[in-house]
Amino acid sequence: MIPKINTLSGYLYEYQKSVTNPEAFWENIAQSFYWRKKWDKVLEWDFVNLDVKWFVNGKLNITENIFEKNLFIFGDKPAIVWEPNNPSEPGVTLTYRQLYEKVCQFANVLVQNGVKKGDRVCIYMPMVPEAAVAMLACARIGAVHSVVFAGFSANSLADRINDAEVRVVLTSDGNFRGPKSIPVKAVVDEALESCPLVDRVIVLKRTSMAVTMKPGRDVWWHDAVRGVPADNKATEMDAEDNLFVLYTSGSTGKPKGVVHTTGGYMVYTAYTFANVFQYDSDDVYFCTADVGWVTGHSYIVYGPLLNGATVVMFEGVPNYPGVDRFWDIIEKHKVTHFYTAPTALRSLMGYGTEPIERHDLRSLKVLGSVGEPINEEAWQWYYTHVGKGNCPIVDTWWQTETGGIMVSPIAGVTPTKPAYATLPLPGVQLMIVDNEGNELKGNNVEGNLCIKFPWPGMLRTTYGDHQRCINTYFATYKGLYFTGDGVKRDADGYYRILGRVDDVINVSGHRLGTAEVENAINSHPLVLESAVVGFPHDVKGQGIYAYVVLDAASKTHDPEKIKDSLLAAVTKVIGPIAKPDKIQVVSGLPKTRSGKIMRRILRKIAEGDATSLGDTSTLLDPGVVQEIIGGALVRVKA
Repeated sequence: MIPKINTLSGYLYEYQKSVTNPEAFWENIAQSFYWRKKWDKVLEWDFVNLDVKWFVNGKLNITENIFEKNLFIFGDKPAIVWEPNNPSEPGVTLTYRQLYEKVCQFANVLVQNGVKKGDRVCIYMPMVPEAAVAMLACARIGAVHSVVFAGFSANSLADRINDAEVRVVLTSDGNFRGPKSIPVKAVVDEALESCPLVDRVIVLKRTSMAVTMKPGRDVWWHDAVRGVPADNKATEMDAEDNLFVLYTSGSTGKPKGVVHTTGGYMVYTAYTFANVFQYDSDDVYFCTADVGWVTGHSYIVYGPLLNGATVVMFEGVPNYPGVDRFWDIIEKHKVTHFYTAPTALRSLMGYGTEPIERHDLRSLKVLGSVGEPINEEAWQWYYTHVGKGNCPIVDTWWQTETGGIMVSPIAGVTPTKPAYATLPLPGVQLMIVDNEGNELKGNNVEGNLCIKFPWPGMLRTTYGDHQRCINTYFATYKGLYFTGDGVKRDADGYYRILGRVDDVINVSGHRLGTAEVENAINSHPLVLESAVVGFPHDVKGQGIYAYVVLDAASKTHDPEKIKDSLLAAVTKVIGPIAKPDKIQVVSGLPKTRSGKIMRRILRKIAEGDATSLGDTSTLLDPGVVQEIIGGALVRVKA
């Protein structure tokens, strides 16, 4: 059993143990798992040259720790409860034994198609059970999966396939997303025109739309699995063998292929899931992420399944066929743990509380937030209306690069504070530094968030370019992992993430986090969402530019009065120094398909440089960018 913390004093005790003797702490956790060969040494590390090894020479297979280790105990327990895009379509429930058989069968399919240990396999699929099967089948045979969100453009997909030197692609004919049917296979075909290494494409029939199947290269999933046995012995892996490559956009250049390895990632995701969410064996856990992102990897597939959890996997979107879809799923499946993004919450806030009140949400025990700092208004709405004041909110901070949650309340254990990620988890040694790298000790400080000691779930490199990994994460402050985020540690020692450091605005010598200003703007009753960036200012050094999405009710109000009341709201929440210099009312914000606001694009526009925005084709709605640039919307100077 993975050790669980259940009191605040227990957290303090475990945290102190974890920083006093990290190797002994993580060795104790790792002994909860099945290893074919125990490690010779718990940790070797060097942050200057980036050489980190956990559980050195330990041998295992992560899927044996999901299946063989536990099938006797919960083989008949639901592992994945799949909720389709359209609620009129039947869902699917796979027990652990059924999932195990499908994983073993598809592992054999991959082997039959020439996939070997160490080969990279690209997965470009909808949120269907087969996506999880594909990931686990790769892990079963030692292949390295590279999941790409099935909404990226052909160019973006091709870049990732070529960078990872992929030979086999797993995809679908199409995807259902709300009322739309998306021709996924056509995107793959276009991408593969510039991917000479790919010689096999396995296609899942999901929408039954017409597709082109290239003879000799393309095969239907159902044909590939027909008659294939479900017996497969897992491949032995070294703890430091690659498990997956996941691409994350950089501020410059091509996306970075973040590499995670097997042993440390397994231990860290399983431990953090069990503790942050305080998952119990009869609970039902629903994470709204996509497996195309790290949240889907760590907290839909690996972390929960390593704990024997029942996971609700959702194909659709929160507003189809109605804006109550999340609440309907929670009621239908008696969900106890709900993990979603602030972006989704803010979009649903615009519809009021009536859609929530239609549903019985009394099964809920824990609420989670992920992906970006949650503003206070959204936190309060979530706590009051979704959790009915009875569910602790775990506001989790972590990154693709960290592999798992780093700073978060432990549900029901850590006293929470709206918009604060609160305290580091055991084993996470944070450090706040100024721009010169000097540590800022004590409380009531703001600076750059770094980590000074390795943790098992951390990235090991960026695929094919180790020096880029060093330059990006370990060169800014020598001997430290630099997260790229600004942070505030308050009088209680609680951490509040302020957003990316280049999203922290220095106004007349005052450091203002964009999330903090957005929180103030979002407190206005007519505001649905906002994004704040800095721009050059002759007097202040940097001014504040706010892009604001208003509620439909704003059409009956005077724009000048709205502007004045927005400024008053910011002044009230933060102070006059934080008042935006410019406010632009927009119909929407440029977001990635995972819901992340692309402030880099907004910053360029605010600076008057709309000619070097980079590729915007992968945005959820690229047209929003041109609409903002075109000045078709109201712009007012504050």
